[in-house]
Amino acid sequence: MEWIDYETVCLLFGMMTIVAIFSSTGFFDWAALKAYKLARGKVWPLITILCIFSGIISAFLDNVTTILLMTPVSIRLCQVLNLNPTNILIAEVLFSNIGGTATAVGDPPNVIIVSNKQISDAGITFATFTAHLCIGIVFCMATGYGALRLMYRNLKLENTDPPEVAEMKREVEIWKRTAERVPIVSAEQKAVKAMLVQKSLAVETAIRNKQYRKSSSNAWRKNLPELEKKYRVTDMPLLIKSSVILGAVVVLFFSYSFVNNLHVELGWIAILGAVWLIVLADVHSIEFLLEKIEWATLLFFAGLFILMEALEEMGLIDFIGEHTADLVRQVEPKNRLLVAIVLIVWISAIASSFIDNIPFTTAMIPIVIGLGQDPSLGLPLPPLVWSLAMGACLGGNGTLIGASANVVCAGLAEQHGYPISFNYFFKYGFPMMLITVLTATAYLLICHVALEWNTA
Repeated sequence: MEWIDYETVCLLFGMMTIVAIFSSTGFFDWAALKAYKLARGKVWPLITILCIFSGIISAFLDNVTTILLMTPVSIRLCQVLNLNPTNILIAEVLFSNIGGTATAVGDPPNVIIVSNKQISDAGITFATFTAHLCIGIVFCMATGYGALRLMYRNLKLENTDPPEVAEMKREVEIWKRTAERVPIVSAEQKAVKAMLVQKSLAVETAIRNKQYRKSSSNAWRKNLPELEKKYRVTDMPLLIKSSVILGAVVVLFFSYSFVNNLHVELGWIAILGAVWLIVLADVHSIEFLLEKIEWATLLFFAGLFILMEALEEMGLIDFIGEHTADLVRQVEPKNRLLVAIVLIVWISAIASSFIDNIPFTTAMIPIVIGLGQDPSLGLPLPPLVWSLAMGACLGGNGTLIGASANVVCAGLAEQHGYPISFNYFFKYGFPMMLITVLTATAYLLICHVALEWNTA
C-alpha cells in the first residue's frame, strides 16, 4: 500500500465528486444548446464552438468527464441538424485532449506528473505547470483547427437522407449489431437472434417504402422550442454553489504554488472542495453520488502505481534511464537540451498513440527526473517535464486507444448507433497528432533553447 500515490488518487476522487454534482445541474446540456443557437443551424460554426468549448472545459475538468457529458448532447444536436455525428465527435475529442494538456488537472498524465513529490520539490507547481503549457496549447489549438479544416474540406458532414430516414438507418445498424452479438447456444437464443434479424429487415423495408423528402434549411428553428424545454439548467441554486466551489478549488490550486503557509496538498484541496459542495448541495443520497464516481479509474491508477514501483524495484526504469542518458551524453553539451526535448516529446507522442498515455507517463517520470538530476548532463528539469506532458497528452490523439477520452467517446457513440472504428479515427487523429506535436516541439525549442526560459 505504500507504493500507491494517494495524492493523485485523492485529487481525482475530489474532482470526480465535484463534477458529478456539477453535471446534475444541466449546465452541459444548456451550454451545448447555446452553441446550437449561436451556430444558427450552420455546420462549421457549430463544430468550431463545440471544439473550443470542449477544449476550454477540459482544461479545468478532466477530459474524460467532459467527453462523457458532451457526447450524448452533441449526438442529439447532430440528429436535429441532420449531420453525421461521427466526425463531429472525433473533432470534439481531439480538441478535448489538446485543451486538457493546458493545466495540471485537465488530463490524467498531467495529474500524475504534478502530483509527483520529486517534481513538486523541484519547484514545479500547478501555477508554473499551467503558465508554461497553456501558451503552447493555444498555438497547438490554432494549428490543430487549421488541420481540421484541411482534413474535413472534402468531407460530406450532412446526411444525404432526410432526418427520419437517417434515424431509421441508425436503428437498423443497432439491431444488426445486437443480433451479431447473440451467441447461438440454445433454442431460445436462436429464436432471439432470428427476431432481431427480422426486426432489422422490417425497418429496411420501411426505409425503402419511405417517401424521401428534403429537410428544410430552417429546420433548426422548428426544433429549437423542443430542445429548449429538454436541455436547460434544471437547478440554478446548485449551479451557483457548484461554480463557486469549483472556482475556489481552482484558485486554491494556483495559491498552493505561491502561499508557503498553505499546508494542504492538491489532493486534500480537491477532497475539501468536494466535502463542502456535498454539504452546500444538501446531498441526501450519498450512495447515488458515489455511483457516479469512476471507481474503475481510481483502482486502475492504484494498480498502475504498484506496477511501476515493481518495475523500478526490478531495475527496468533505471536501465531505460541509463541508456537514454548515454544517448544524450554523446551529444555536444550545448545541444543536449535540444536533443533531450525532441527525444522526450516525440518518443512520448508516438508511444502514447499506441499504448494508453497514463501507464506510459507513469513509467517515464522517473526517467525524466533522472535526466534532470544527472550532474554529468547538466540538463534543467522543468523543460523535460513540459516535454513529457505535451508529448504524452498530445500523443493520445494518435489512435483510438491512445487516450481514455477516445475510448469513452467511441463507446458512447456506438451505444447511440454511430460506431467509430480504429482505422477511421486513425485517419484524422494521427495527422492531428503529428501537427500539434510539431507545434509543441517548436514552442518548446523556442522557449527553452533559444530564449532559455528554463526556470520553474
